[in-house]
Parts: sequence; structure tokens; C-alpha cells
Amino acid sequence: MKRVGFIFPGQGSQKVGMGEAFINEDESSKDFFNQADRILNTALTDLILHGPEQTLTETKYAQPALLLISTIIYEKLKAEGVQPSFVAGHSLGEYSALVAAGVLDFDSALKLVYERGKLMEQADPDGQGGMAAVLGLDQEAIKLTLSEIEACVEIANLNCPGQIVISGTKAGIDQATVRLKEQGAKRVIPLNVSGPFHSSLMEQASQQLANLLDQVDFNQAEVPVYANVTAEKTKDATELKQLLVKQLYSPVRFHEIIAKLLEEDLDALVEVGNGKVLAGLVKKVSRKAKVFSIQDPDSFSEFMAWYKGEDQDE
Repeated sequence: MKRVGFIFPGQGSQKVGMGEAFINEDESSKDFFNQADRILNTALTDLILHGPEQTLTETKYAQPALLLISTIIYEKLKAEGVQPSFVAGHSLGEYSALVAAGVLDFDSALKLVYERGKLMEQADPDGQGGMAAVLGLDQEAIKLTLSEIEACVEIANLNCPGQIVISGTKAGIDQATVRLKEQGAKRVIPLNVSGPFHSSLMEQASQQLANLLDQVDFNQAEVPVYANVTAEKTKDATELKQLLVKQLYSPVRFHEIIAKLLEEDLDALVEVGNGKVLAGLVKKVSRKAKVFSIQDPDSFSEFMAWYKGEDQDE
């Protein structure tokens, strides 16, 4: 039996039309879409399939949409007998990971991320915050540069070697962009998100999120979960709940998570959800890593052929 780790993408991976191929392929996927519409009492399916993209990018919609797609793909893998040895998610993706680990049921997770998204939007009601990816500059150089800027701007995601995301007010991002390029950053790229996530600007929202989380039952994880805040694995339900609160305003330590997963004697890492962003991060950490991205029936079939030993290239 091959040992795999599942990694789940976060906000920014959303795309109009994602998951449509699964709907066209089987009824079970269509049922998940219909279930999501009922749970949230909103036309999430129509938004995912037809847009507009600007609305789908709104945090309160992007988060449940991405969790929905990841869960559909995970359930298809589960039906084929594929179970992960470890799970992890990038930011929002941590909720998908908790569903896969049996910590949260789908209904509860979907409601949570929808409400989480609304709280995050309320924390930045005037749209004055944002995020940007800094390429080609190390953590210490970025940290030093940001410390010299008066406007709020902080390190938010440690994604992989040479890619660190900053978050804060737009004024802070603009000032940082100029100074980071002066310090040698190759590029500073604004991200397709609608707020200053994983920064101190989210602390107020985190307290409200804590109240929501207290109303939801968390189970002990069936497999270890690598948490964003600590980059450590745990199965403890209470700890996982507490870390979700801190995650909202703390840096995502995904580079460290990838490095630790690659030390777990796994045969492959599997990105479960829309896009190929996380697979790209894995390859930046280790070119030799075996990694799959499953986002449609073709990539699902490719993975299953490898998993069952039917891949002739193996």
C-alpha cells in the first residue's frame, strides 16, 4: 500500500468553472453541490460554475467554494480506498484537511468557513487591506525592511524558498513593494484576495471566530494534521480548534510543513483541490518530490493509475 500525504489549497486557487467536470461525470459530485447550496441557503453552485469571477473571489464565497471542491475530490479518493497518512492545508485549506482527518464534518466545516469569510471581510470593510507575494528575497531581509515601514504590513505566508507573502494595509503594501525591490526582490506581486489575511488586522475577527468554533464539535483527528501556526503535527481536537483561532492572524508556515512532510517516508504528496499552486511549492522545496495535483477527472485517473501500479513509467 502506497503512503501519501494530502495537501489542500487555500484562497486564491478559486476559478469560475472549477468542479464542473466532476458534476458532469457523476451524481455524487452534483449532490455535494446541491448540499452546499442548501446548507448556506445561497446559489453557490451557480456562482462557482458561472461567476462572475469578482464575486467568487469575495472571501465569504471563495472559502466555501474551495472547501466544497476539495471535499468532493477527497470523497472520490476515499471511495477508491485512498487514505492519507498525513494531511495539511494552506490557510483556508486547513479546514479541508480537518474534514479529511475526520475532525470536522462537511456541513459544519462549510458553515464555519462561510462565517469565517464574512468575519474576515468585516475586519476590512473598506477594502483597505491586501496581500502580495515577494519573490527572490529571504525572510530576514523582508522582516527587516517591513520593520522600517510605519503603515501596517507583516509577513503572512512562508510558502517556499524565494516566495514569501506579505499582508497589511494597501498603503503598507505599496510602501513595502518599493522598498523590497530596492533590497533586491525580483518581483512583488499583488494577490487575488480581498483582505489583509494572516496579519494583526485580523485579530478582532479571530475573537469572533473563537466564539463560532466553540459552538462546533471537534473530533480527535484520525490521521495527524500539520498545523499552519506551528508547522507541527497533532491529532488533538482541542489544540486544533485553538490553532484555527491563531491561524487567522499568524503566518502560514507552509515551507516548514512541506519540508516535514517530505521527511515522513511518503511515496507522494497529493494536492486535493483546484489548481496546482501547492504542487509548485512542493517542487520549490524539493525537485525530486513526487507530487500530484487532482482537480479534474483526468488528473484523478492519472493519480489512481499510479496509486494502483498501473502507471507504466513507474
